[in-house]
Amino acid sequence: MSSSLRRRGTAAVTLAVTAALALSACGGGDAKGEGDKKSDGGTSVAQGGKDFGGAAKQTAELGTDAKPGQFPRTITHAMGKTELKAAPKRVVVLDVGELDNVVSLGMQPVGYAPAEGSQAIPEYLKKGAGSPKSVGTINSLNLEAIDALKPDLILGSKLRAEKQYKLLSEIAPTVFSIRPGFTWKENFRLNAAALDKSAEADAQLASYEKKAKQLGTDVATAHGGKKPTITMLRYLPEKTRLYAKASFIGTILDDAGLPRPKNQQVNDLAVEVSPERIDEAAADWIFTGVYGDADKTKREKAEKNPLWNKLDAVKKGQAKDVPDETWYLGLGTSAADEVLADLRDFLTKK
Repeated sequence: MSSSLRRRGTAAVTLAVTAALALSACGGGDAKGEGDKKSDGGTSVAQGGKDFGGAAKQTAELGTDAKPGQFPRTITHAMGKTELKAAPKRVVVLDVGELDNVVSLGMQPVGYAPAEGSQAIPEYLKKGAGSPKSVGTINSLNLEAIDALKPDLILGSKLRAEKQYKLLSEIAPTVFSIRPGFTWKENFRLNAAALDKSAEADAQLASYEKKAKQLGTDVATAHGGKKPTITMLRYLPEKTRLYAKASFIGTILDDAGLPRPKNQQVNDLAVEVSPERIDEAAADWIFTGVYGDADKTKREKAEKNPLWNKLDAVKKGQAKDVPDETWYLGLGTSAADEVLADLRDFLTKK
């Protein structure tokens, strides 16, 4: 038993141990990127929840009034208020979005909880992430491992780990966003407020917005003024999806002004399709991601359907695989920049 857990007394220690052992049975939200199913916490902001649509606006209201460099500072976040006595140096991140955010702001976290389907450090972040220790996975946090790292800040979300918040906050100051996904910009600013790096976050987001707008202009030029429609198709073990507007990739396409087929112009995370209805993926371009092992998805069945080969994008060679770790799992500004670069390569080069 680690010393900081022991300091809380016998009852607290028992509770902590019980919770730590039970975490593997607790679902902390959808492990496939954007927290789209109701979980053990934050269900009102999961896909279909009453507060889903307003999550970005609510997150934008969180943060701090502290001036740059000012500590102690109080962070208002999804679970209340947390005081940080000094600038954090040992940060544990509980999701891929927080990992992207911390690394994008020039810090190396000491601990990281990846998604179950991809437990290595994402390739695009390896150079800046250092060697953070594993603290379980998104859906199975290891409190003892977190405590052993002696963090001075833990970053996560209410949707993923609401039920673990109390125990986490006894280990170190803990700041939660409302949910991952389409709220990625607001989450970045909230994390930056805790790290005293708000100016850096604002500059990075401004740079992203400029690049997204320019991409839209350049795509229109490359296509004679008419931008091509784009489908975001993703194969997962349980389902096949067409990602919609309230998703990470959906916000990027909106920022670039790149049009979507009508069936994807909905204010939701995604719409599901069956292999028998794969023709609903029709668009000028189809960008495909695969979560985990492709053999555990219905990709082969869907793309053996004769309707797949009749799609114009398939016939023209404009159905392309894209990296799942950036296009769907990234959830941060570094991933967004990677996606913009990929889109430019696909859509503006002859």
